[in-house]
Amino acid sequence: MAIPTPKLFKINWCSSRSIASSNVYRVYDILYTSFCTMSECPKVDEVDDPVEVTESPDLPIWVRITENDSLVTKTPEDDFVLPSVSYWMENYKRDEPKVYDKVTVGNKAESDTKKIMKVLTKRFESVESVVRALNDCNVTPSESLVAQMLKRFDNNWKSAYGAFTWAESCLGSKFSPDMYDLLVDCLGKSKKFDLMRQVVKHMVQIGDDYVTVNTIAKVIRRLAKAGLHEAAIDEFRGIEQFGIKRDLLALNILVDALAKEKNVERANDVFVEFKDEIPPNSHTFNSLIHGWAKARDIGKIQVTMEEMKKHGICPDVVSYTSLIEAYCSEKDFRKVDQVLEEMQQKGCPPNVITYTIIMHARGKSKEIDEALKVYEKIKSDNCVLDASFFSSLIHILSKAGRLKDAREVFDEMPDQGVERDTHTYNTMITSVCEHTQEEDALKLLHEMEKCGVKPNFDTYAPLLKMCLKLKRMKVVSFLLNHMLDNNVSVGLGTYSLLVRGLCKNGKLKHACLFLEDAVMRGFVPYDTMFKLLETELEKEGMTEEKKRIQELKLIRPAVGNMTPT
Repeated sequence: MAIPTPKLFKINWCSSRSIASSNVYRVYDILYTSFCTMSECPKVDEVDDPVEVTESPDLPIWVRITENDSLVTKTPEDDFVLPSVSYWMENYKRDEPKVYDKVTVGNKAESDTKKIMKVLTKRFESVESVVRALNDCNVTPSESLVAQMLKRFDNNWKSAYGAFTWAESCLGSKFSPDMYDLLVDCLGKSKKFDLMRQVVKHMVQIGDDYVTVNTIAKVIRRLAKAGLHEAAIDEFRGIEQFGIKRDLLALNILVDALAKEKNVERANDVFVEFKDEIPPNSHTFNSLIHGWAKARDIGKIQVTMEEMKKHGICPDVVSYTSLIEAYCSEKDFRKVDQVLEEMQQKGCPPNVITYTIIMHARGKSKEIDEALKVYEKIKSDNCVLDASFFSSLIHILSKAGRLKDAREVFDEMPDQGVERDTHTYNTMITSVCEHTQEEDALKLLHEMEKCGVKPNFDTYAPLLKMCLKLKRMKVVSFLLNHMLDNNVSVGLGTYSLLVRGLCKNGKLKHACLFLEDAVMRGFVPYDTMFKLLETELEKEGMTEEKKRIQELKLIRPAVGNMTPT
């Protein structure tokens, strides 16, 4: 693939020793071995000269452990696992095909996945070093294998891009357009926009049918999400250079992306600029109305609805639901009732989404009885309920301290003909975690696995928070491995959660380790993460560790904001 690989920033600590790359599983193993066993970590020989490495299982110098220096003081809570879930955890088989996996994985493919995973979870200085490591792993790549790696490592652009480059060079042929779209999205998520654009240009060279409106949609949405709104608009303006017509579909993608990313003003400017060239439809107006609703600008919503009518388009249930959402944000439930009445009069009855928004707003305002009246109302209107409605109801009941009622609603969903989805499980898991019901929370995760419901980051976040708070470090290690096995990549949110949790329970050296790992993988940790860790280290008199964290803070912008050249 003729795309230049970016030059990566090399880091050298004041100790004149290069920072060694570290395997993510090694990091988890550190947690597991130091918290779950009493085995000693290997002694590290002292070397005066700098060591040139591309990867290594060694820990950073300032958290390395000698034979006489244990990493942490072990407590009884660290090794504790509830008996009711211990069998599942201890017999959990990693990298088995999951029920929700679309591709049937045979023994060979499963073995290849494990080999690739073992390589890609290491930390690399460059994309070339990833390719070299994969060349030595004795695996024949396939499109399905690479697609799995792109999804699993969408928070680790070097590993993902390296896997893609390696596979393409091995196969000697081009991938499908969908595969390139996955790569574009992965690079955009990591804010490697120059490299992302180079991939798109390469797609143009491959063939006329490779760059589609779906490709440009990914580019526009990633730019908008990163706050680069003018760049997103420029992509739309220059869309025809990729052989894509600048039409209503493309316009709606841009307007929707800007409105969702809290810049509805620019979205409206784009609409005004192009409305004569590209006649809008209901989707265009509803994206703007939703954006104004998020901005709580009811006046602009009404102006947009009038503009909608001038174009011969009647406001629909989506339009009115956004207006209701704006009134709910202001807790103006009298206006909400008026809009509901207007909808009925105009033959545009509310749907389950409308009712869910109202019920959720009532619950958020601690008007539980009124929220439950919405539930009764929706049943009397014979409106078809969905998983999102039940998730909201579970959340409301839990926040009101009625966890038993919330669990009953969750348990009765199948009887109501509604299948539990990821969001429903996440809501229930969050609820029981907030009430520190450890056993129920882990059983729900196990149930998700058995039912083939795919977890995401929001599934693990409350579990990790609870286990860190309870100092269940063996369970934390299990959860991190479970994340990887379910293609939930470890992103900045996970690192932030771990650093904060480890700081709070006094495991500061581990917090330092995870913060460094985040920076070295190209993430840009929040200033609050550094401040919290520095404060805790100062309290404990750990001056050397604090100094190292301050050095890490200085190199953070160079690593995190690195752009390809």
